[in-house]
Amino acid sequence: METTTSPRKRLLMITPENPEINRFRKQQMNNFMQITMPYLAGFVDEQRYEITLVDEYHQRIPDDKPFDLAAITVNTPNATHCYRMAAQLRARHIRVVMGGPHATLCPEEVTHHCDYLVIGEAEHTWPLFLDEFFGGQATPRYVSSQPPALDHLPIPRRDLVKGRHFTKGAVFATRGCPYQCSYCNLKQIYHPGFRTRPVAEVIDDIRSIPNRYFVFWDDNFFGDPAYALELMQALAPLRKRWAAQVSLDRCRDERLLSAARAAGGIYLFIGLESFSEDSLGSVRKSFNRVQEYQEIIRSIHAHGLSVQAGIIFGFDADDAGVFERTLEACEQMGIDGVTVSLLTPLPGTPLYDSFRREARLLSNDWTYYNGKTHVAFRPSRMSAEQLFAGYQWFRRRFFSLPSFTRRMTVSRVNLLHNLVVNLGYRLSL
Repeated sequence: METTTSPRKRLLMITPENPEINRFRKQQMNNFMQITMPYLAGFVDEQRYEITLVDEYHQRIPDDKPFDLAAITVNTPNATHCYRMAAQLRARHIRVVMGGPHATLCPEEVTHHCDYLVIGEAEHTWPLFLDEFFGGQATPRYVSSQPPALDHLPIPRRDLVKGRHFTKGAVFATRGCPYQCSYCNLKQIYHPGFRTRPVAEVIDDIRSIPNRYFVFWDDNFFGDPAYALELMQALAPLRKRWAAQVSLDRCRDERLLSAARAAGGIYLFIGLESFSEDSLGSVRKSFNRVQEYQEIIRSIHAHGLSVQAGIIFGFDADDAGVFERTLEACEQMGIDGVTVSLLTPLPGTPLYDSFRREARLLSNDWTYYNGKTHVAFRPSRMSAEQLFAGYQWFRRRFFSLPSFTRRMTVSRVNLLHNLVVNLGYRLSL
């Protein structure tokens, strides 16, 4: 007697990016791919599912191809865009499953725009959902009830990503952050605790990246110093070049800086956020000590590493002079590059709750919450218009040739890489 097998279902996996933020980011040269969807694609049984992965940074969703299921990872700035997208897909009789940060933070809102919802970390729930959907038994909601272990994870399906010839290299080694900054939503998205992947498995993942350059998408790569040292020692023989996000306080440890350089590190992204102690204290980031900035940055440079500083404007202590003061400090310290943002009260965070109680939120449209093209709240010591104009002034001045020259005179490291990164940001102005 012959047995029959069910035909494969057609799965569309979408990394969304709304047109406004896409225009903002398009000209930059250091936009590595988002890892979520390629990573989740690694869990998919291709005997059951035929996968099409669309990264809206470079691609459009095919409107002439039938799918059984569309999976969308939703962050807050893209939420409105994702809702419109889902409505169009559902009108084509395609079932939609949503997950990601915004789905975890605002499940009651998101559930109105999809057929299925995956809340929280997805290592357990995503494979379970796929299995039950294939069998016609999927339920509307899947919730992560316990912290998933980070071992025996699949290697991301970077082969499914199109149009990113030099920026496919993204990997993660750890999950979580030991701090609790009031504007950050990590504590609401992830289970508690700082977790690590087995070093050998991370190295195998990195070996699979065809390009020499890659980024760690960890929230705090130095969060566990002993683990970071072990991983960097194993990474050194691969002769790759990489960047990672770390906290300033960990950069006091010269063992970590030496190991990073020996392992091929080029850039450390560090959330300085502000040069004001009052501003840092207002968002629970007093572990950043402004008086130590110059010494630590000098040490990072001495180890041949560049500093990509996270800068945020809009704290309650910020006045109209903050932009000029920040530029002067960046040039004096030789900060190689910045990722500059507007303070953004993301839902679920203490900052959002505070601004909502004080009636300081300016819009309910999540598109305003991207930290780049809109001010989403009423600042304390200037108008929203002044904040946005000052933010734009800082970007233009920081990425100008005179400022670059002044900063490189102090830094003197990785000059070619710094030129390329600064030029990319300059072209996006």
